[in-house]
Formats: sequence, structure tokens, C-alpha cells
Amino acid sequence: MQKIFVNNFSEINLYKKNSKKSEIVTQMIHGESFSVLKRTPKWLEIKIKEDGYKGFITNKKYSIYIKPTHKVSVLKANLFKKANKGKKIGQLTFGSKIKAEKKKFEFIKFNNKWIENKNIKLIKFKNKDFFKDVKIFKNIKYKWGGKTFKGLDCSALIQIFLNFNNKYCPRDTGQQVKFFKKNISLKNIKKNDVIYWKGHVALALSNKKLIHTYGPRKKTVIMNIKETIKLIKNTANLEVVSIKRI
Repeated sequence: MQKIFVNNFSEINLYKKNSKKSEIVTQMIHGESFSVLKRTPKWLEIKIKEDGYKGFITNKKYSIYIKPTHKVSVLKANLFKKANKGKKIGQLTFGSKIKAEKKKFEFIKFNNKWIENKNIKLIKFKNKDFFKDVKIFKNIKYKWGGKTFKGLDCSALIQIFLNFNNKYCPRDTGQQVKFFKKNISLKNIKKNDVIYWKGHVALALSNKKLIHTYGPRKKTVIMNIKETIKLIKNTANLEVVSIKRI
């Protein structure tokens, strides 16, 4: 049986080729898992368990997969050396997964670190509204391949919220368009419908507003739906290819 490993770092880049000069195609956040396809002293060619994405990560000391118990439910959660708000030793982004070891005061211990209990939910937790907290990413910068509060891209914004709510979602826009089957017309659009262009995606917040991580604005922004469609047509010559209801 092939071993499954887990990313025990805050986030790691997945490169298209085994070079840091290569394109970053996605990231793995803490708690995401992978299998190793090929191994060299400096690089691992891997397949991410959660979405099937393949690429290269630097060869570090990764842990054997252990089933997580909790997930980060805020934009970013501070990590501490002790069960108090003393020395901060890192941060985890929204959707990161951990295996709780014990509780002390209002803190949970995992992997020799402590995180505040208020910043996590049980792994089985789901919001009825998958995108209930999507606005926490407003003004977070655009980063191609990114999946964290430090920067993310348009398709990651959709994927991380569905993953948080224990629902599978492919990584890229082209994959998402094929995976989600229910098509909606623009005149019937409503909250949480997903609008796709070739290479771009946005989430409807209502029948008038959307949120998307928009490269030309270099951040995650809320905009008018009809004005955005017109803007993308005028600047990139792209039409909406599909609107999906998830």
C-alpha cells in the first residue's frame, strides 16, 4: 500500500517542475495530504490526495498521514509555544487541518504547538451556507497558485470554502466547470452561484454583487455582476462560459 504523507508546515508550494524557478501551480496548506510518485534528494514528485493535483515539492521531513480532528475556521490563527498568548511561533490559514492532542485552558495542543480553541472547528463541522464566511478574504492579495491569507487566486477562493465544508472541489477553473453540473442562466442568478470565464471564476453574493480574486485589481474584491461581466469582456475579450449552482 502506498504511504500517505501530510503537510505539517503552514503552507508549501507545489511547482510545475522540480525547480523553484518553475511556476507555482498550487499550494498545500497544513493538514493536506499527498502520495509520493518519485523521490530525489531535493525534490518529491507528488499527487495531492484532496484534489488529485500533481507537481513537485521540496523534499522536507513530512509526517505520515494521521486523521485530523479539527480545522481552522478563521482567516488566520496564531500558534503559540505554550498554552497562553505568549510567544507567537507561526500562523495557520483558513481550512488548515490539525490533530488535537490535548486541551489546556482555552487552547488545543497539536504537533508541539498550541492554538486557541475559538479559532477551530471539529473536522466534521459544516456550514449550511458553504460560502458563509467568504468575505473574510476581501482585500487579500491576488497570488497565482496561492491558497492562503497571504495570497490566493480565483479558483482557490471557491475550492477552499467547499473543502472546509467537506465537499470535494477541483483546483482549476476548467476542472470546476466540468465537475459542477447544474447550469443557471444569468437572469436567474442568486447567492452562491458560481460564474465562470475561461481561466477565471467569481462567486455571486446576491443577484447583483459578486466576490472574486481578480488579477487586474491584485486582490479579492466585491463588484457588481453586470459591470464585471462587461469589464472582463472589454479588457480581456472573455465571455461568461457557464454559471453553476452548487
